[in-house]
Formats: sequence, C-alpha cells, structure tokens
Amino acid sequence: MSKQSVVTEATQAAAAFGAANDVVDEAAAAAFGVNRTDLRIIGLVSAAGTLTAGGLAEKAGLSPAATTTAIQRLTKAEHLTRRTDADDRRRAVVELTPAAAELLEEIYAPIERAGRALLEEYSAEQLELVIEVLRKGERMQLAEAERIRAR
Repeated sequence: MSKQSVVTEATQAAAAFGAANDVVDEAAAAAFGVNRTDLRIIGLVSAAGTLTAGGLAEKAGLSPAATTTAIQRLTKAEHLTRRTDADDRRRAVVELTPAAAELLEEIYAPIERAGRALLEEYSAEQLELVIEVLRKGERMQLAEAERIRAR
C-alpha cells in the first residue's frame, strides 16, 4: 500500500470515528432530553465540578446570553443546580445534579471501559503515537473551528 493510500485510509477512519462519536452524543443528548449544546455544557460542568456562568460561557464558546439561557433550561430540566459561590458571594456557580451525574456515568462509563480495553491491546510506544496524533488532531480541529468562525 502506498503512503498516499494509507493517508487516505487514515483520513477516512478519522472521519468515521468522528461520525461515530457524533452518533453516541446524539443518543446521549436524547437520553438527557437536551440538545447537543446542552449536552456539551453538561460535560463541561461535569469535568470542572463547578463553574461560574462566565467560566462556562468561555469554555463552551457561547455568548453570556446563550449561556444564561442554557443554564436556565438545564436547571429547569433538573440537570444543573445554581448556588452562590462560597468564595465570592456575588457570583453564582452551577454544578450537576446527582441525577444528571448518575445518568452521565451510566451513559459514558461503559464507553470509557470499552475504549480502555481497546487501548490495552497496544504497546506503550504505539499508544504514544496515538496520543501524539490525537493531540495534534485536536489542535488542528480547534484551529479550523476558529478559521470557520472568522469567515
């Protein structure tokens, strides 16, 4: 197989992996009864533990108004709670409700376990290459998102 054909196959495999990830996220959003942006917010809050509305807007790449609307929607759906920040009582922070955290675990923990099992099949050296490709790919994707937004 020529290098060009391997590059083409790798590109197609990466696109298929991304599409499969989208299918999983669509199913997860449906399980939560939310849209994909709200699911991303749930994931960001989960990863951070707690976030201010401003911090969430920055991480999600949303306007403050869009973030406030999403927080209100997710609070009403009982996926987020809003409380006063213990360090600065003028600010509010959001966090996942226990039910949302449990549903997130129910949906994504089996995927993480399956992914880890797949990765265990490879040597440390192979995994270092996978990590390098994924990190470079992430930077490339984020740069492309910025390019598209700047149009």
